[in-house]
Amino acid sequence: MTPRFLILCGALVLALGVAAGAFGAHGLRRLVAPDLLEVWRTAAHYQMIHGAGLLLMAALWPRLAPAPAAWAGGLMLAGLLVFSGSLYALVLTGVRALGAVTPAGGLLMILSWLTLAWAAWMSRDI
Repeated sequence: MTPRFLILCGALVLALGVAAGAFGAHGLRRLVAPDLLEVWRTAAHYQMIHGAGLLLMAALWPRLAPAPAAWAGGLMLAGLLVFSGSLYALVLTGVRALGAVTPAGGLLMILSWLTLAWAAWMSRDI
């Protein structure tokens, strides 16, 4: 995990988040039930927050302890892929069992923020 990779992933995640939000607002409105549209919005919302989180980590990188910072970035990326990805898949397929995977993504995102805190705590520059 490097700052460059975090910036690349963060920017792509944010761009796709905007596209997903627009697709949900305009393309899915007539195709899925309102409760599933809300699930889509939740996925896009968390995707945007954690895309910004990836950029935040890249910006803070020079001041963080490198090993936990790398873990934090990987956990955040994995978490947002599992969390938002499982919710998007649930809406698009109608397979509600996919929602069982979503909490694992949420746990990974929580762990990423805690690991970021650890990276700051372990740093000598902050």
